[in-house]
Amino acid sequence: MRTPPEGYAWSRFGQPEYTDWLDESMSWKDACYIGDWSFLWQHRITGPDALTMLGDITVNTLANFALGQSKHAIHTNQDGKVIHEGILTRFGDEEFMLHGRGGFWVRNYLGTTDYDVKVERDDWFILQVSGPNSVKLLEKVSGSSNLRETKFMWVNSLKIADHELYALRQGMAGEIGFELQGPMAAKQDVYDAILEAGQEFGIRKLGARATMINHLEACFPTIATDYIPAIFDEDMKSYREFFTSSMPSFAQPAYIAGSYDGAEISDYYRSPVELGWARNINFDHDFLGREALEAEKAAPRRVMRTLVWNGNDVADVFASMFRPGEHYPFMDMPRDQRGFMWADKVTAGDDLVGIATSRGYSYYYRQMLSLCTVDVAHSEPGTQVTVHWGEPGGPQKAIRATVAAAPYKPDRRRADLHQA
Repeated sequence: MRTPPEGYAWSRFGQPEYTDWLDESMSWKDACYIGDWSFLWQHRITGPDALTMLGDITVNTLANFALGQSKHAIHTNQDGKVIHEGILTRFGDEEFMLHGRGGFWVRNYLGTTDYDVKVERDDWFILQVSGPNSVKLLEKVSGSSNLRETKFMWVNSLKIADHELYALRQGMAGEIGFELQGPMAAKQDVYDAILEAGQEFGIRKLGARATMINHLEACFPTIATDYIPAIFDEDMKSYREFFTSSMPSFAQPAYIAGSYDGAEISDYYRSPVELGWARNINFDHDFLGREALEAEKAAPRRVMRTLVWNGNDVADVFASMFRPGEHYPFMDMPRDQRGFMWADKVTAGDDLVGIATSRGYSYYYRQMLSLCTVDVAHSEPGTQVTVHWGEPGGPQKAIRATVAAAPYKPDRRRADLHQA
């Protein structure tokens, strides 16, 4: 898994840059952006037993799951480690749409049961429009008069460029935002209409280089970047083969880099608690991994935080490229583009106390940041730790870092739309 992948993982978001990544990374703070997440897999789940089946393999409560509501659905293995996660929306009494890798896990689980359920691949576009001006822009381009009534994590109906589509209010940038969803054939018409209408609102096209910085600032841990999917144990062999058969032939489920050298692949697994998703776990139903998560949620060992890296120490990593002899591994800007889980060990004294991931430069804050699963005893904001930048067996730079809250940027996703 330490063999670099071919190409750049984030190219699936579009061009690397449209204006430039510095400008684009400001878009969700001072205006708005349009970004393309249409590469995500979609599965439509239907049938009288669909809700019951989904409950078997989802840590979230599905009680009172209303039509038009969406959830960040999380699926774990028997040890409570995350297999997949994604957005699950209920469109009918017996109809659900699941975005992300989780649909493959649902299909696999269904094959072991006799539930009256059908799971089918679908092909939707997903366009994110996010930032303080996003609601004004979407009102203009759609002519909608009720968009501001949309509750957080609920869908509303819109018509753009003569196409009927859904608008999910979520906000992956930690700001007011909508995810527009509909049949792939309508994507370009919708995209072009939003871009044209957005000029007066300062819209930017979000390029691949800047895209994942909003995940970092707003603390949205990402599969294969902040955790390895828990599919590499022996009891998951058949599923792993089923899942990887759906990927491009040159790809694999995850790549690893960084100074942390786990003894087992399971050392790179994470639970919902470690990723900051403990609030999603509900024990009102039985589900795979429940026993392990009950114990962990009651007494967590590690939690999610942001680390602020010392600027002078970071600068020395770049300076080493201009000195004779060995240098530290290149620190891509604003962050790694290859799609690694770049996991760096975090220490306090001689003790390993955490693992840093998603290292990236925030132009808004003018700081190098990372996410970090850190021991509870060292999780208080302001705690001083050390991140080790490098590879096992190679030069490593000890970088001073300060523990901070996660998300690092204030969360404005639930702001009053009537005041936007």
